[in-house]
Amino acid sequence: MGEFSKSSRTPPPPIATRNCDDPKIDYKEITYLQKFLTPQAQILSRKRSGFCTQCQRQLKESIKRSRHMALLPFVN
Repeated sequence: MGEFSKSSRTPPPPIATRNCDDPKIDYKEITYLQKFLTPQAQILSRKRSGFCTQCQRQLKESIKRSRHMALLPFVN
């Protein structure tokens, strides 16, 4: 019988290398915010983005603000 093993794929490295001492994430930095969106315009998880909890909340709020101001699309 063959052995069953988990995939040998390693998870992708986190995208962000941001320090929590940096200033808040600005909703007007569209190119920076687009890094943390999937092709379907979903926000990446904390595990994938590499942010701490507080920074992930700031990211979420800034993406939602930029969507409300029509700088980013809700859906691609």
